[in-house]
Amino acid sequence: MADPVFRTILLFDIEQFGSRDDVEQAFLRRVLYDIVDATFVDAGVDETARLRADRGDSVMELIDAKVSVPTLLKTLLTETPALLHNKNRLLASSARIRLRIVLSSGYVAVDELDGWVGSDLNHAVRLLNSDPLRDALKQSDAGSVLGVSEAVYQGVVRHGPLGVRPGDFHRVTVETKEGPTVAWLHGEPGAETAAGTGGPSGEGTPTATSLGPSTSHTHIGGDQYGVTGGTVLGDLNFGLPDRGERR
Repeated sequence: MADPVFRTILLFDIEQFGSRDDVEQAFLRRVLYDIVDATFVDAGVDETARLRADRGDSVMELIDAKVSVPTLLKTLLTETPALLHNKNRLLASSARIRLRIVLSSGYVAVDELDGWVGSDLNHAVRLLNSDPLRDALKQSDAGSVLGVSEAVYQGVVRHGPLGVRPGDFHRVTVETKEGPTVAWLHGEPGAETAAGTGGPSGEGTPTATSLGPSTSHTHIGGDQYGVTGGTVLGDLNFGLPDRGERR
């Protein structure tokens, strides 16, 4: 077995792949390959800087450490969803593809059977198949959801490189066979995190308990420069409708 080398790890997985028939599965795999390859092109990643492993309903990529992780992350946040949307808009709703995506990093070795070995890779796969990531996609109107490892968050996301907003990520605890581990999901937190259990040391989005009793929901759209007046009872949502209002 070769010595382990440090690589960026990128994983894609198709939601509910096993519920499709063989013809649909073959089609979805082609769509997935198109999206993954186009993502790397948009991120400026040469084919020689990546190594792919096919897992049927998922694709695993090992990427050379010289490739810019901030650039790749920005592409995953912007271009990949657009690529997915452009594919899905031409398909019937029953044929559309939805993806779980994980960006991680660590040491991986390739054995004599071309198999990939490494605890960091195992950790990334655990995150890809975790309940928080699956639930986030189920609750989302978007076609994909992105999770990053603690190492990627601390090393890249929290510094806010151009095109990446740390506040758009929320902390989750993922239960694995090796024990609980921390990861970060892009997008709005679920009910558990919003209740204050998803952030470090119980931090999270303030609830009605800390803001006062909630009797109504107020939606404020468009450009606003501030809210003035007396006591406001209920939730304030600046420009973003809640899930029940989305289309």
